[in-house]
Amino acid sequence: MEQFKIEVAVEDRRKFYDIRPLGNARYEISEKGEVIGTIQLDEKDHARCESQGCELDLPLLHAVREGIQIQEGWDEALGHA
Repeated sequence: MEQFKIEVAVEDRRKFYDIRPLGNARYEISEKGEVIGTIQLDEKDHARCESQGCELDLPLLHAVREGIQIQEGWDEALGHA
């Protein structure tokens, strides 16, 4: 999977993030060209993730996790994984 963009909406906030896969279910999160952290998805428990150096609050972090999982699902369905 290559870099992709996701839109996240939590309450009245809408944000766009660039997501770059780093391998092993780990992703770099950027906003406006600046890296704001990484997220590690738990492949066994899809509701769980860990972040490193991430500047996002928990609701936004979970919305980013869900956006990544949706993108992964589309890529798998299209045979791009």
